[in-house]
Amino acid sequence: MRRFIGLAMAAGLAVTMAGCGGGSESGSNELKIVYQKFGTYIHLDVMLRRLKPVFEQQNPGVKLKLIPVTANDADYFSKVNLMRRSASSAPDVVYEDTYVINSDVKAGYLRPLDEYLNTWPDWGQFPDSVKQGVKALDGKIYGVPMGTDTRGLWYNKTILKKAGVTLPWRPKTWDDVLATARQIKARVPDATPFNMYSGKPAGEASSMQGYEMLLYGTDHELYNSQSAKWVAPSKGMTDSFRFIKTVFSEGLAPKPAVALDKNLNTIVTTQLFPKNKLGIALDGSWLSSTWQKAGEAPWPEWQDTIDVAPMPTQNGQAPGKTSMSGGWTLAIGAKSKNPGAAWKFVALALNRENSLNYATTAGQIAVRDDVGKDPAYLNANPTNKFWTDLVSATHYRPAYAEYPEISNQIQKEMESVMTGQESPEEATKRLTESIQKIVGAEKVEAAG
Repeated sequence: MRRFIGLAMAAGLAVTMAGCGGGSESGSNELKIVYQKFGTYIHLDVMLRRLKPVFEQQNPGVKLKLIPVTANDADYFSKVNLMRRSASSAPDVVYEDTYVINSDVKAGYLRPLDEYLNTWPDWGQFPDSVKQGVKALDGKIYGVPMGTDTRGLWYNKTILKKAGVTLPWRPKTWDDVLATARQIKARVPDATPFNMYSGKPAGEASSMQGYEMLLYGTDHELYNSQSAKWVAPSKGMTDSFRFIKTVFSEGLAPKPAVALDKNLNTIVTTQLFPKNKLGIALDGSWLSSTWQKAGEAPWPEWQDTIDVAPMPTQNGQAPGKTSMSGGWTLAIGAKSKNPGAAWKFVALALNRENSLNYATTAGQIAVRDDVGKDPAYLNANPTNKFWTDLVSATHYRPAYAEYPEISNQIQKEMESVMTGQESPEEATKRLTESIQKIVGAEKVEAAG
């Protein structure tokens, strides 16, 4: 849900001592940089390898130790947390998803960055809405955003045209999406009609890009910020599970062996879409980064073959479309022996030039104002405006310490429904019970 390449001239990469903060600390001469490298997600690894000699030249005596973790999101989080238990293996800089910041702060894994940010001129380029996403419940900042994203429907124009669907395709309701998927199944039998992530192997992609993309398109949400309570059960919860049951029980989605493959994202981007074997995908704004010249699987024809549409709300109710947004950050570990040098690396990696490269090559929505206004960003991808416009209708996960555990339960119930082990009603009941157990029954409210 994030891509990054940091190609820039050495002059653009330079970070002066002024404004970086924390330059006087002594500590280890080795900085451990822990990050994810999985499937088609190669860009962060490329960026770090390019930055390593530049940073080391600018900071004599300090060496970067790059530690890529080859794992999907759920396994990545688990492996990083194991590293954090020991001071000898704990990262100095870590690739951190915004939705786990509060849980990681609670566990004592992260160092607040306020002392550095207060003297970093670039921090003024990040709007308040972005800053809120990296602020923990204690009011402190724990990460510098690398980018954000939105989600919607990617579709193969060739397949939809064969199925007799009018283009451009703009479904107004969930029923419209299902009707088109059924039409593809009937008229283009060698293609999978629809893909959405569901079940435990896909981890947070299932919870956020699957279940919550549905739930937040109903009249209910997962958390009521006004009452400060989690919402379970709700009609929207059951209806979301019912949509999942429909796409899998009617054979509109990939077969279970494929749908539960932890490499499904790679299969979608490198095989199914380019080979005209997938009609529609409920997925993220970064998807086309795989097909760019610098991506894992370049596909120059994608702009002529693939188009995008908003995910509609359940019954077309206002605002008529829905999305979910998140984002990843670079954060500093609480056990870092040289946080000053770690900060200088973060400031280097996320300066204007590198942030621009990130946004333009990785299919990300810019989080810096100066990058968002740059013609190089605006013209980098024909879908940039579409995905950016979805921010007006987007939602965010409840960024509380309990959320990761609740997300795991969502994935478990999704898998039970998609494999026919539970009905939508049973899944709603079990998920409600799990949420009550995790947060306490007094912090949960029901909705009709």
